[in-house]
Amino acid sequence: MPKPGRGRSPSTTSVSVRGNTSKAATECPFPKLKLHFAPDAAPASSPFSGMKAVKIGTHCGELPGEQITPKFGRLANEKAPSREALVYRLLEAAQVPSFRARPARIMYVLGDQKVERNAFFLEDDHDAMKRLGGTREIAPDEFHDAAQDIAPADAARLAFGEAMIGNFDWCLKFSANDTYRCDARRKLWNISAYAREGATALPVMGDFDIAGMVAGRHHWFRNVFYDGFVPSKSAAEIEVLSQVQRTRTLFPRDVLDTARRSFMERKAAVYEALAATTLDPAGQQTIEAYLNSFFRAIDTDAVFYAPVVARPDVRLYLDAAKSRAACGAADTLPVGTPVGAPLQTEGQMVQVAILDVLWHWAPPAKCDAIHTAPVWIDKSAIDTKYPGR
Repeated sequence: MPKPGRGRSPSTTSVSVRGNTSKAATECPFPKLKLHFAPDAAPASSPFSGMKAVKIGTHCGELPGEQITPKFGRLANEKAPSREALVYRLLEAAQVPSFRARPARIMYVLGDQKVERNAFFLEDDHDAMKRLGGTREIAPDEFHDAAQDIAPADAARLAFGEAMIGNFDWCLKFSANDTYRCDARRKLWNISAYAREGATALPVMGDFDIAGMVAGRHHWFRNVFYDGFVPSKSAAEIEVLSQVQRTRTLFPRDVLDTARRSFMERKAAVYEALAATTLDPAGQQTIEAYLNSFFRAIDTDAVFYAPVVARPDVRLYLDAAKSRAACGAADTLPVGTPVGAPLQTEGQMVQVAILDVLWHWAPPAKCDAIHTAPVWIDKSAIDTKYPGR
């Protein structure tokens, strides 16, 4: 195999290293790659015929079992590529714009060294843009926000797609004041925005090696969510529910309901894509858990429009008497924050579990109370009629 970034000659295929955080040797000793084809380098019978480039999703490393990397949480072994390739196929089945992928078994040769591992081939950005009707990719520094540049239906489809696969390694700034995992410097992360003739930009999802469906778990979970929010204490269920419920803070009801119907109409196709792929048993179980949680969370109005904090300036307490603030005397719950079923009621106060879907108390912010136990809030602040019709 040629050294990364150096082709042997202008007439052969060259290889380069790609990725962001995966490039660190402490994260992925075997980084993601990209093949660059010289003109006519691939025979007509090759699956790469006519391509200028194709990406390779590698196995990243050789960690045992379900162990993930300590910093970013990758499953750094050859289970990951098969799982990630399937994630792309699930999104295709759900008709969520993304890249095409196919699993592969690759032998890497460098001198006398040979390594054979599971991998996957991933469609190049330029090919994906042409296939999806894009004319150019919008650079992150010229992107404004989804409210200005993307149709609500396309933005909602992406948000639900990220929820389905349990992916948090992404950012799309939905509005000027949206600070959820975004800032003024970073408005797009692991999202491509393709300009189109006579239409709004199309957002395209990619890079899922840290998604819950692939890695199986997230290091940060207990610093963001309370596992007691659902009876199952399933991390997959809570992760899916958090992003599904966050959509209620982003879109009006007609957009939400249209997106839900679209996914439910594709439910059978998504499960068929899962059934058609052979995965390791743990991967199969993990991915099915995310899918089950997702379709359950969007299926009915009664489940989707669950109780949330529906008015501003609602404080939370450790006791019904409001003598002890749970997260600081001046701190309040963001509108749209889901609450669990009432556990106790005293006067106008109710004890409920909180799901911090907006990451209001994610690091560096801190509020151990909502991450470890129910809290007390004013019951008049809770409603299911959010957003309003």
